[in-house]
Amino acid sequence: MKKLVNYICLALMSLPFAASAQTAPYDMMVNGVKVIVQPSGNDLVVIQTLIKGGVQNYPATKAGIESIAMTALTECGTAADDKNSFKNKLDKVTANVYGYTSMDYAGFNLNCIKSDLETVWPLYTAALLTPKFDEKEFARIKQDAINAIRDGESSPDNSIDKLAKQTAFAGKNYSKDPQGTVAIMEKITAGEAKKYWQSILTKNRMVIVVVGDVDKATLQKLTGELTAKLPAGAKFVSKKESYVPAATTFKPVARENATNYVQGIAGAPLPGSADYNAYNLAMRIFANRHFIEIRTKNGLSYAPGAWFSGGNTPYANLYVTTTDPDKYIAVARALIDKVKSEGFTESELKNEKTGYLTGIHYRNETNEAQAASLASNEIIYGDWKRSIRISDDIKKVTLQQINTAFAKYMTNITWVYQGDVKKVTPALFTQKTTPPVLVEKKAF
Repeated sequence: MKKLVNYICLALMSLPFAASAQTAPYDMMVNGVKVIVQPSGNDLVVIQTLIKGGVQNYPATKAGIESIAMTALTECGTAADDKNSFKNKLDKVTANVYGYTSMDYAGFNLNCIKSDLETVWPLYTAALLTPKFDEKEFARIKQDAINAIRDGESSPDNSIDKLAKQTAFAGKNYSKDPQGTVAIMEKITAGEAKKYWQSILTKNRMVIVVVGDVDKATLQKLTGELTAKLPAGAKFVSKKESYVPAATTFKPVARENATNYVQGIAGAPLPGSADYNAYNLAMRIFANRHFIEIRTKNGLSYAPGAWFSGGNTPYANLYVTTTDPDKYIAVARALIDKVKSEGFTESELKNEKTGYLTGIHYRNETNEAQAASLASNEIIYGDWKRSIRISDDIKKVTLQQINTAFAKYMTNITWVYQGDVKKVTPALFTQKTTPPVLVEKKAF
């Protein structure tokens, strides 16, 4: 699923919320929960309460339960307020509180002006600790979720991506869709979702991230009051899974699209490994070459793509919409072989480093982006400080490292196809001949 941009700002009124004298980021343990703090230098404060696990937390038969549970926290009211009362109180101070889930973790976020924190914080903690899961409201958000799933199914882009993940990661955590399916969602009850939420709201799954100028003593008090009421829960360890396809495969599925969709998933190094940053840069450079070869030189697609997907199970993607899938695979495989034999160039690496780091610095100008970066680095890599030193780490990557990483992981590929099956020759995607031998198709 698409990553959400999370805005969480804490405002402090009556409590002695002095501006923090601390300028460097730090962490502290509060009742067994890690709290990561990044002073911001502005009047906004972002807080994210994160629950580790994501798709690891539930079986495939319950996919979607975490997503709807996170939505219910703010859409079904709390023990103190019904839905309308809860939202009216937030509207009076221009605050935003919401939950979401992803492949690797869920987040519950608060966004407001610092001077409003005293008003918003009790609402935020009530949604976390005493959500109502009102059956009438739950039925409403469940129907909204079902409608969203059906809308996604009608999108060829969403459909091919889902097929690719289900094929590549069959039987593994990443085959699960955090949004679930219509059939699963229809059976989930308010009571079941509430029980699930209570099962994952534990200290051992939790991380709290704060970006804003709130003094340390105040943060200890606020987060201490929140975490003191939580059970420790069983020890939790995020499961890292390396995807290494044993062979190149191809799965065609007939679908009445305006054109034909092809997506391939290749392996990638685990987060925190020596090859990780190098492969990330390699795939970004390859994406540029892929675009030039497929669109500019051969006119095979208006929107070809190639990218690296990070997370607890990292993987690389190749994607195209085309009227000539056979020619696409011939060009794509020739390009992959050329990169493996000749490598990338120093100029490409230099330019990509500049573009990549510029993007990071640009995005991290906002409090919410800084919080999201700290959160993902802590949960995926087990090291929030990586978000601070990433610039230095990227600068150290060498040309040899990116060439070695690309050759190592861009090997076997799991290909899927949706469209007119008469227009594709499956053997071209799996044959070992380089480049694939194109054959003239018979007229139908």
